[in-house]
Amino acid sequence: MRLSDLSSHGGEWLRGDGPEGDIVISSRVRLARNLADHRFTTRAADPEKREIAEKVRETVMHSRFAERVFYVDLEKEDAVQGEFLVERHLISKELARGEGPRGVAFGSREAISIMVNEEDHLRIQVLQSGNQLEEAWKGANAVDGLLEGGLTFAFHPRFGYLTACPTNVGTGMRASVMLHLPALAYSRHIQKVFQAVHKMSLAVRGLYGEGTEPMGDLYQISNQVTLGLPESAVVDNVCRVIPRIIQYERQIREELLARERRALEDRIWRALGILRHARLISTQETLEHLSAVRLGVNLAVVEGIDLKLVNDLFILSQPAHLQKLEGRPLEPGERDEVRAAFLRRRLAMKEGPAENPESTGT
Repeated sequence: MRLSDLSSHGGEWLRGDGPEGDIVISSRVRLARNLADHRFTTRAADPEKREIAEKVRETVMHSRFAERVFYVDLEKEDAVQGEFLVERHLISKELARGEGPRGVAFGSREAISIMVNEEDHLRIQVLQSGNQLEEAWKGANAVDGLLEGGLTFAFHPRFGYLTACPTNVGTGMRASVMLHLPALAYSRHIQKVFQAVHKMSLAVRGLYGEGTEPMGDLYQISNQVTLGLPESAVVDNVCRVIPRIIQYERQIREELLARERRALEDRIWRALGILRHARLISTQETLEHLSAVRLGVNLAVVEGIDLKLVNDLFILSQPAHLQKLEGRPLEPGERDEVRAAFLRRRLAMKEGPAENPESTGT
């Protein structure tokens, strides 16, 4: 399989039909693991990293997963390929921009990915559509069990799984849920959510996790510490807060419809109009307008547009995806033009003939 084969559609976790899919984009569980008798990635030289990568690759490719698995040797790939995988949430920015022997294995449905030689030797990730954190946890444990049949992980009877970062020691688990919260952001109630989440020792991160700012009103809620906590407690801590945030977002949506319906509809339709007719559009502006359109689809203000399409466009309009679609590198200004044409094609109005993306506007 070529990576370019993925550039025209999103992963199955974006399909939008999971529980609470109008607000919850996805649920993710990540497990950090290291091989016994090997130095951490940050201390290992390239020959040892290569040995680790080969051990993991061999074990992964000979394990019986629920879906077909592919392995990408990132040492042999260029920067665009790495950013492409970041945009699809298959690897981290740190792995993409790293050096030396490293790679990623991922399933054909993109529900499973296993990063090799990032901060830890392995980062096992399972993604589920909608509010399914417990299902993601079960999936991650299943992958962990398969790999443990062929690999010996570094484990201490008292401290648990040993990891490069002390905050991951113990279960090595990061549990997170990605939420779309446009009403809370628009009404400026989002800070109340942040404050409540932080009081529960949880973190709020952006679209691409740690170190990224929220864009498109997308927020990841995740645990911060694992030491001394069983996996069930880590999952429960996140699961407890999610229903409250969902309820709060729905409440504000209803209030906006009741009090500011015309202004809300105007915001939504203006966003759709720009996406359908713009000739130049940046990544950030695209995500802002897609957020409004997604809200409109879920409130039945906009009809005839599939939720999965909108979810996909959050990913497919990213810089590396556009370059994969075009089959060549694109300068930032050129990307804005290609992105605008791409969005016009994908969001062409069904009630009339599709617009010629090469035509000029008036």
